[in-house]
Amino acid sequence: MNDLNPTGPIPPQLPTPTYPIRAPLGESPEEREPIPNLFAATEAVLRQPRRVMYHLRQPGSGRIVIAMLFVAMLCAAGYGVVVGTFSSGAQLWIAPVKIVGGLLLATLICLPSLYIFACLSGSQARLMEIVGLVTGLLLLTTLLLIGFAPVAWLFSQSTDSLAWMGTLHLVFWGIATVFGLRFLENGFAHTKARSNAGLMTWVVIFVLVVLQMTTALRPIVGTAETFLPQEKKFFLSHWGDSLKSSLD
Repeated sequence: MNDLNPTGPIPPQLPTPTYPIRAPLGESPEEREPIPNLFAATEAVLRQPRRVMYHLRQPGSGRIVIAMLFVAMLCAAGYGVVVGTFSSGAQLWIAPVKIVGGLLLATLICLPSLYIFACLSGSQARLMEIVGLVTGLLLLTTLLLIGFAPVAWLFSQSTDSLAWMGTLHLVFWGIATVFGLRFLENGFAHTKARSNAGLMTWVVIFVLVVLQMTTALRPIVGTAETFLPQEKKFFLSHWGDSLKSSLD
């Protein structure tokens, strides 16, 4: 008997992609607890990052952003003092000024591109929420640097190798930045973005900008006759020259 309802070949079924299911922000009562001051904001970034992400979506989030930014710059200045102890003298204030100023400038340079990438990826985050997530990135990064500060101070007092100290500070900065970027990525995942390709692109841009800033504001670890360099250099070229001079 002929089939009265002929059908064409059934195409193979592609496996449905699976993504980690993230609970909505604020689902837990602890996440909705207010963040009254900068101490609470600091502890929340370390212990309850989802609490910070939730409050960045609420009215009046600017107060939390300012608190986090203040603590981040305070920690950056503290680590800068430790960096300055390698050369002592004027570097005790020059290094903190350059580190704080460099972080602020690098963030301001990169912030517009992050907001544009977020919009292109379908994110529903407001500008203040994006600013808050980047501020959280800075706060977590600088808090970790403060944690590394005693180790950095010990080596700064026991070695006179400029190249070694510069490398050590870069390693500490790299480790701290990885954890800071994890905060940003987790927060970005709650903004309903369809893809994180834009965020990953921005991460590369941000890292390159910060690395170039360390060269544009040199010297931070060592000393020089002028506050800012008189010669323009790419950071890889500067690192190579520093390594050669240390080996001579």
